[in-house]
Amino acid sequence: MRKVIDARLRRSAGPYRLPGPRGTHDPEARWIFPLWAPRAVDVVLELLDPESRDIPMAQQAGGMWSATANGLSAGDRYRFRLRRKDHVEWFTRPDPASHSQPEGVHGPSALVDHDAHGWSVADFTPPPLDELILYELHVGAFTKRGTFDSAIKRLDHLVGLGVTGVEVMPVAPCPGKRNWGYDGVSLFAVHEAYGGPEGFKRFVDACHERGLAVVLDVVYNHLGPEGNYLRDFGPYFTNAYKTPWGEAVNFDDAGSDFVRDYFIANALHWLDRYHVDGFRLDAIHAIYDRRPVHILAELADAVDEYEATTGRHCHVIAETHDNDPRLVTPTSSGGLGMDSAWADDFHHAMHALLTGEREGFYGDYGAPKDAALALEKGFSYEGQYSHWMGRSHGAPAHGLAGETFTIFLQTHDMVGNRAGSDRLAALIPHEACRAAAAVFLLAPYLPLLFMGEEYAETNPFNYFVHHGDDWLVQAVRDGRKREFTKFQWRQEPPDPQAESTFVESRLDWTKLDQPRHAAMLSLYSALLLDLRRSHPALIGCDRNSFHVFQGSAAAIGYTRTTPHRSRTVCVVANLGADEAAIIMPPAADNAGWRRLLDTGETRFGGEGALLPDDIGSGGMMPLRPWAAGVYES
Repeated sequence: MRKVIDARLRRSAGPYRLPGPRGTHDPEARWIFPLWAPRAVDVVLELLDPESRDIPMAQQAGGMWSATANGLSAGDRYRFRLRRKDHVEWFTRPDPASHSQPEGVHGPSALVDHDAHGWSVADFTPPPLDELILYELHVGAFTKRGTFDSAIKRLDHLVGLGVTGVEVMPVAPCPGKRNWGYDGVSLFAVHEAYGGPEGFKRFVDACHERGLAVVLDVVYNHLGPEGNYLRDFGPYFTNAYKTPWGEAVNFDDAGSDFVRDYFIANALHWLDRYHVDGFRLDAIHAIYDRRPVHILAELADAVDEYEATTGRHCHVIAETHDNDPRLVTPTSSGGLGMDSAWADDFHHAMHALLTGEREGFYGDYGAPKDAALALEKGFSYEGQYSHWMGRSHGAPAHGLAGETFTIFLQTHDMVGNRAGSDRLAALIPHEACRAAAAVFLLAPYLPLLFMGEEYAETNPFNYFVHHGDDWLVQAVRDGRKREFTKFQWRQEPPDPQAESTFVESRLDWTKLDQPRHAAMLSLYSALLLDLRRSHPALIGCDRNSFHVFQGSAAAIGYTRTTPHRSRTVCVVANLGADEAAIIMPPAADNAGWRRLLDTGETRFGGEGALLPDDIGSGGMMPLRPWAAGVYES
């Protein structure tokens, strides 16, 4: 099976090096340059280093071309010069499977010797999926320098917080120096402004040294508009479908066999050469495929085969708003084989309840029962009519494991795709953030935090780009404004091209020196380290003994019990600004409930505990606005 993986990488994942007579690093080692270019009639490999020379490429079956060269080293630049069937003139392009773009998306490609990196942790085992606690970060905005190396210096903060993995927003090269990452091109390369290929490897290694898994956000539904030259080589895109961001990828039309292999090889490239531990697949509802075996199922099987071959565990998480259980159904049972999928309902229900917003899709939520449904079932919508969508939405998710639902209070999308790019801490009181955190972090689902959430960051996370084409910049500005009309937001969104828009999106780490922000961090750490990762009733994502109940007004509670029912934890919260009450559930042996944590404690920034130390089984618990606590029986 290892030979199959290597063959796939060598065919579709860019240039590779063959050992010379004296081994891998022999100067006589040969570099092989594979290229799929069925639209070309002539192709020349232009080597720019260590000296300029041209090598005509040999045409092979299936639209493949190949060239061989020796005397090359990592960092040497090259590009392809080709002539298409429908063009007289020649033109030069970077490699569609380039591993490095040191001069940007329009410049030549560069060689990367992946065997040269010495891994300090070569056999890292990530946490099981049901013990994964993810922290989403944008490398450019995570620190002031915006590099992998500067991000490494903050990893101990994440360990102290209690997360077990980082979800890194896309790292593929984008135009300019700043971008969210979803305008990426050269999907096998790493953005130079972050530190390039070696910087990313150092980051992954540093995460593994600290026991943190690395989940990479990859975009397989479209490519960015600037620097995207794939269409010059072959039918990578199709007009049969449309996405909101650009041409749809051709996964099911003529020529799609190689296109599918290209994207699957991309996933194997990150797993094998960068040691990432899994993926977040962007907006899979915009990945269109009518072939009998969906590309997502094929990808899931390829990752499973890689896992079985290498012994390395890999997690694949899909971002979607579909509420479709088939996504996380195994491929052997006719599903798409994802390990987990985003559950937007939890976010939408909690956000609408906490903020009172009803614009756009928030109009489908807002009642306490919507949050209770999302907690109890994973989805609030299991086939009910959605006014936002104008149709019934979702399907029942009976029997699915808790870890197949990824839940969150904030993400880059949910913050950045607001006109004001407001974080939750800028919209609601701190005590409301504390109550929401307790409900969120201890539920039996896979939790995803957004960078800065843990200390109540209030800086916005704006949408930012750095395009080189004026018409494209204006198109992005106009598109953002059109999008916001659906929500009836009246404020003017920040200019995505302005550098200041990016700068104000950076985390402000000095807030940790301020008591209220340090106190929020203390709460998050207590919930994660002292409870979720330590208490036997809270470890993992077991939903079999999970029960949700409601009280008056916005009072919500739930219980989680150990498999042998020896210990039970009860979380209660008032997610509203009015007084409420809730009846405590029966305790084991009617022994009553003992408080473990109160979000109003002074150590968490409150004025003191708001809930009683103990309460009897079936007792009435009064809840002041935004009060929340954790009890044990």
